[in-house]
Amino acid sequence: MKKEISLYIHIPFCVRKCLYCDFLSAPAKEAQISRYVELLVKEIAVRGREYGDYRVKTVYIGGGTPSLLSGGCILQIMTQVYRCFWVEKNCEVSLEANPGTVTYEKLTAWREAGVNRISLGLQSLQDGELKALGRIHDSSTFFATYRMVVESGFNNINIDLMSGIPGQSLESYKDTLKKVVKLAPGPKHISAYSLIVEEGTPFYENTPQLPDEECDREMYALTDEFLSQYGYRRYEISNYALPGYECRHNIVYWRRGNYLGLGLGAASLVENVRFCNARKIEDYGKIEERQILSQKEQMEEFMFLGLRMTEGVSYGEFSACFGADIDLIYPGTVELFRQKGLLWQRINEETGEKRIGLTAYGMDVSNYVMAEFLLTV
Repeated sequence: MKKEISLYIHIPFCVRKCLYCDFLSAPAKEAQISRYVELLVKEIAVRGREYGDYRVKTVYIGGGTPSLLSGGCILQIMTQVYRCFWVEKNCEVSLEANPGTVTYEKLTAWREAGVNRISLGLQSLQDGELKALGRIHDSSTFFATYRMVVESGFNNINIDLMSGIPGQSLESYKDTLKKVVKLAPGPKHISAYSLIVEEGTPFYENTPQLPDEECDREMYALTDEFLSQYGYRRYEISNYALPGYECRHNIVYWRRGNYLGLGLGAASLVENVRFCNARKIEDYGKIEERQILSQKEQMEEFMFLGLRMTEGVSYGEFSACFGADIDLIYPGTVELFRQKGLLWQRINEETGEKRIGLTAYGMDVSNYVMAEFLLTV
């Protein structure tokens, strides 16, 4: 039986950088994009030989703006993936797309390439807020794009939303949520994140006026309360899905499964070894960072990544991985946070499985909780 692995394919191009973006991406000319695709296709062949013992369970094409590429380029990339890797028949294949860069011709090519999940970078349905972020689209462009995606036969659609945007109010955020859930048909998945001003971005150099902390907390609380009324289940701190439509690729990250990054700057974790591709085109093919994770580091990641999910972490799985009990490795920590109302602890009466996870209050202060699962020795 082949071991499982997921593929992340990075497309480092965009129409223009958004004012908050710190991802590896930049505008590029057609010749640069073509050259990059050539290098990527060659890398896929090399990695396919190296990881022939694995079966691919998910593929995620991210960026940047993958939808900026021609349909032929995406088809070329995915054809090489199918040629060089053992891909499961029910593989989840996601592609990030930005409104304003999507056409029917591209959508047809994506379906031919095996793409079965589209992630649309909306952020907001308020034109002033979109302009403040430096997005290239407005609300009408999004609605037109969404209609094209649906009419092209895509059923599994994610929409990215953002709170804490310059000029945003609780009322405007709620209006965006209402319009998103009333789309027909509605999206199967919603990712809702709060804006973080990252170093090296225009927002960091010249930070605009942002909603105050109280308003930001109200938007955070509203997201879960509102979306749950429409059948969306929160399965991770920032992600909501209708039953059966949780993002399988991202779950691989949170459960510390094997994933292989392809393209500039793409990160990987395979058999507890982390490595990252070079970030500059002239260094394409080189590995810039490689780290063999110690058991201590593996335990830490198991806890603070697993606790991001509402299902929490399993005592049995921890013991199977590390040959130790959570309460012995973290003496008193779980009980302390239970008493504070930050963690829940449950035992399945039928299976006897014991799990812990973040309460709603714990999710509000998740960084504080997760920091306590970093081992000091």
